[in-house]
Amino acid sequence: MDLFSAKDQSESGPQQATTLPLHHAELLLYESIGIDDAKYLAALLDSTPWQQEHVTLFGKRHLQPRLEAWYGDPGACYTYSGIAHSPNAWNQELTALKKKIESLCGHRFNSVLLNLYRDGNDAMGLHADDEPELGERPVIASLSLGAERRMYFRHKRDKTAETFSIDLPSGSLLIMRGETQHHWKHGIRRTARACGPRINLTFRSIIALD
Repeated sequence: MDLFSAKDQSESGPQQATTLPLHHAELLLYESIGIDDAKYLAALLDSTPWQQEHVTLFGKRHLQPRLEAWYGDPGACYTYSGIAHSPNAWNQELTALKKKIESLCGHRFNSVLLNLYRDGNDAMGLHADDEPELGERPVIASLSLGAERRMYFRHKRDKTAETFSIDLPSGSLLIMRGETQHHWKHGIRRTARACGPRINLTFRSIIALD
Protein backbone atom coordinates (compact mmCIF):
# COMPACT_ATOMS: atom_id res chain seq x y z
CA MET A 1 0.00 0.00 0.00
CA ASP A 2 1.22 3.50 -0.79
CA LEU A 3 2.18 5.07 2.56
CA PHE A 4 0.69 8.37 1.43
CA SER A 5 -2.77 7.00 0.63
CA ALA A 6 -3.91 6.53 4.23
CA LYS A 7 -7.43 7.83 4.86
CA ASP A 8 -7.90 10.81 7.13
CA GLN A 9 -10.60 10.47 9.77
CA SER A 10 -11.58 14.14 10.13
CA GLU A 11 -14.83 15.57 8.87
CA SER A 12 -13.01 17.39 6.08
CA GLY A 13 -10.58 15.01 4.45
CA PRO A 14 -7.47 16.00 2.49
CA GLN A 15 -7.48 16.50 -1.24
CA GLN A 16 -5.67 14.03 -3.47
CA ALA A 17 -1.89 14.34 -3.27
CA THR A 18 0.15 15.27 -6.36
CA THR A 19 3.64 13.95 -7.10
CA LEU A 20 5.82 16.88 -8.22
CA PRO A 21 8.08 16.46 -11.28
CA LEU A 22 11.55 16.93 -9.80
CA HIS A 23 14.28 14.44 -10.73
CA HIS A 24 16.50 13.02 -8.00
CA ALA A 25 13.75 13.86 -5.51
CA GLU A 26 10.49 12.58 -4.03
CA LEU A 27 8.06 15.42 -3.47
CA LEU A 28 4.38 15.04 -2.73
CA LEU A 29 1.96 17.97 -2.37
CA TYR A 30 -1.43 18.09 -0.70
CA GLU A 31 -2.98 21.43 -1.62
CA SER A 32 -5.24 21.01 1.41
CA ILE A 33 -5.26 18.52 4.28
CA GLY A 34 -8.74 19.51 5.46
CA ILE A 35 -7.94 21.58 8.55
CA ASP A 36 -9.18 24.94 9.81
CA ASP A 37 -5.91 26.62 8.86
CA ALA A 38 -7.02 30.09 10.03
CA LYS A 39 -7.78 28.71 13.50
CA TYR A 40 -4.41 27.02 13.79
CA LEU A 41 -2.59 30.10 12.47
CA ALA A 42 -4.21 32.36 15.06
CA ALA A 43 -3.58 29.93 17.91
CA LEU A 44 0.09 29.37 17.05
CA LEU A 45 0.78 33.05 16.45
CA ASP A 46 -0.50 33.79 19.94
CA SER A 47 0.88 30.86 21.97
CA THR A 48 4.31 30.12 20.47
CA PRO A 49 7.43 31.39 22.31
CA TRP A 50 8.96 32.87 19.17
CA GLN A 51 12.68 33.63 19.09
CA GLN A 52 14.90 35.41 16.58
CA GLU A 53 18.29 33.73 16.45
CA HIS A 54 21.66 35.00 15.28
CA VAL A 55 23.71 33.24 12.61
CA THR A 56 27.33 33.85 11.66
CA LEU A 57 28.07 34.37 7.95
CA PHE A 58 31.57 35.16 6.72
CA GLY A 59 32.63 36.07 10.24
CA LYS A 60 29.72 38.44 10.90
CA ARG A 61 26.68 37.86 13.13
CA HIS A 62 23.27 38.52 11.63
CA LEU A 63 19.72 38.20 12.92
CA GLN A 64 17.82 35.55 11.00
CA PRO A 65 15.08 37.12 8.84
CA ARG A 66 12.27 35.22 10.56
CA LEU A 67 11.20 33.95 13.99
CA GLU A 68 11.26 30.32 15.03
CA ALA A 69 10.48 27.77 17.72
CA TRP A 70 11.38 24.10 18.24
CA TYR A 71 9.03 21.49 19.74
CA GLY A 72 9.40 17.77 20.26
CA ASP A 73 9.66 14.72 22.44
CA PRO A 74 12.06 14.91 25.40
CA GLY A 75 15.62 14.56 24.13
CA ALA A 76 14.77 15.51 20.53
CA CYS A 77 17.55 18.11 20.35
CA TYR A 78 18.52 19.55 16.99
CA THR A 79 21.52 21.62 15.84
CA TYR A 80 21.61 23.58 12.57
CA SER A 81 23.37 26.76 11.46
CA GLY A 82 25.48 26.41 14.60
CA ILE A 83 22.42 26.77 16.85
CA ALA A 84 21.49 24.02 19.33
CA HIS A 85 17.77 23.68 20.05
CA SER A 86 16.17 21.92 23.00
CA PRO A 87 12.48 21.13 22.45
CA ASN A 88 9.48 22.82 23.94
CA ALA A 89 6.80 20.33 25.02
CA TRP A 90 4.06 19.51 22.51
CA ASN A 91 0.93 21.62 22.91
CA GLN A 92 -2.66 20.77 21.95
CA GLU A 93 -2.55 22.31 18.47
CA LEU A 94 0.78 20.78 17.47
CA THR A 95 -0.21 17.36 18.81
CA ALA A 96 -3.39 17.41 16.71
CA LEU A 97 -1.50 18.49 13.58
CA LYS A 98 1.21 15.87 14.14
CA LYS A 99 -1.37 13.09 14.43
CA LYS A 100 -3.13 14.16 11.22
CA ILE A 101 0.09 14.51 9.23
CA GLU A 102 1.44 11.18 10.49
CA SER A 103 -1.73 9.50 9.19
CA LEU A 104 -1.05 10.95 5.74
CA CYS A 105 2.66 10.16 5.68
CA GLY A 106 2.63 6.73 7.29
CA HIS A 107 5.61 7.98 9.28
CA ARG A 108 6.09 8.94 12.93
CA PHE A 109 7.55 12.34 13.79
CA ASN A 110 9.11 13.27 17.13
CA SER A 111 9.74 16.99 16.53
CA VAL A 112 8.70 20.06 14.58
CA LEU A 113 10.39 23.33 13.65
CA LEU A 114 8.11 26.37 13.38
CA ASN A 115 9.21 29.33 11.26
CA LEU A 116 7.25 32.58 11.32
CA TYR A 117 7.55 34.80 8.25
CA ARG A 118 6.08 38.05 9.54
CA ASP A 119 5.77 39.65 6.10
CA GLY A 120 7.41 39.60 2.66
CA ASN A 121 10.74 40.80 4.08
CA ASP A 122 11.23 37.55 6.01
CA ALA A 123 12.88 34.71 4.11
CA MET A 124 14.78 31.41 4.32
CA GLY A 125 18.11 30.98 2.55
CA LEU A 126 18.93 27.97 0.42
CA HIS A 127 19.64 24.92 2.57
CA ALA A 128 19.11 21.18 2.81
CA ASP A 129 17.69 19.38 5.82
CA ASP A 130 20.61 16.96 5.84
CA GLU A 131 21.97 17.16 9.38
CA PRO A 132 23.21 13.78 10.71
CA GLU A 133 20.49 13.53 13.36
CA LEU A 134 17.84 13.46 10.60
CA GLY A 135 19.23 10.27 9.05
CA GLU A 136 20.29 9.47 5.49
CA ARG A 137 16.86 9.61 3.82
CA PRO A 138 14.74 11.86 6.05
CA VAL A 139 11.01 12.34 5.69
CA ILE A 140 10.19 16.03 6.14
CA ALA A 141 6.52 17.09 6.21
CA SER A 142 6.15 20.85 5.65
CA LEU A 143 2.79 22.42 6.54
CA SER A 144 1.98 26.01 5.51
CA LEU A 145 -0.42 28.28 7.42
CA GLY A 146 -1.25 31.85 6.43
CA ALA A 147 0.04 33.86 3.49
CA GLU A 148 1.00 31.96 0.36
CA ARG A 149 4.74 31.95 -0.31
CA ARG A 150 6.87 30.40 -3.05
CA MET A 151 9.46 27.73 -2.25
CA TYR A 152 12.26 27.14 -4.72
CA PHE A 153 14.65 24.23 -5.18
CA ARG A 154 18.18 24.32 -6.59
CA HIS A 155 20.28 21.22 -7.33
CA LYS A 156 23.38 20.89 -5.17
CA ARG A 157 25.73 19.70 -7.92
CA ASP A 158 24.08 19.77 -11.35
CA LYS A 159 24.52 23.35 -12.56
CA THR A 160 22.46 22.60 -15.68
CA ALA A 161 19.37 21.67 -13.62
CA GLU A 162 16.66 24.32 -13.72
CA THR A 163 15.45 25.93 -10.51
CA PHE A 164 12.11 24.44 -9.50
CA SER A 165 9.48 26.56 -7.74
CA ILE A 166 6.16 25.78 -6.08
CA ASP A 167 3.56 28.06 -4.47
CA LEU A 168 2.44 26.83 -1.05
CA PRO A 169 -1.06 28.02 -0.07
CA SER A 170 -2.41 28.01 3.47
CA GLY A 171 -3.34 24.52 4.61
CA SER A 172 -1.06 22.79 2.11
CA LEU A 173 1.37 20.02 3.00
CA LEU A 174 4.60 19.37 1.09
CA ILE A 175 6.27 16.04 1.85
CA MET A 176 9.97 15.68 1.01
CA ARG A 177 11.44 12.19 1.26
CA GLY A 178 13.88 9.76 -0.33
CA GLU A 179 16.97 11.39 -1.85
CA THR A 180 15.52 14.92 -1.91
CA GLN A 181 17.80 16.39 0.77
CA HIS A 182 20.85 14.65 -0.72
CA HIS A 183 20.43 16.29 -4.14
CA TRP A 184 18.53 19.55 -3.59
CA LYS A 185 18.54 22.71 -1.50
CA HIS A 186 15.37 24.71 -0.91
CA GLY A 187 14.47 28.16 0.36
CA ILE A 188 11.93 31.00 0.53
CA ARG A 189 12.85 34.30 -1.14
CA ARG A 190 11.79 37.74 -0.02
CA THR A 191 8.89 39.23 -1.93
CA ALA A 192 8.00 42.85 -2.69
CA ARG A 193 4.29 42.13 -2.81
CA ALA A 194 2.23 42.79 0.29
CA CYS A 195 1.55 39.65 2.29
CA GLY A 196 0.54 38.76 5.80
CA PRO A 197 2.19 36.38 8.25
CA ARG A 198 2.96 32.77 7.39
CA ILE A 199 3.86 29.93 9.72
CA ASN A 200 5.70 26.96 8.26
CA LEU A 201 5.85 23.79 10.34
CA THR A 202 8.38 21.15 9.30
CA PHE A 203 7.75 17.87 11.08
CA ARG A 204 10.88 15.70 11.46
CA SER A 205 12.26 12.57 13.10
CA ILE A 206 15.39 13.10 15.17
CA ILE A 207 17.51 9.98 15.63
CA ALA A 208 19.96 9.28 18.43
CA LEU A 209 23.60 9.55 17.34
CA ASP A 210 26.38 7.45 18.82
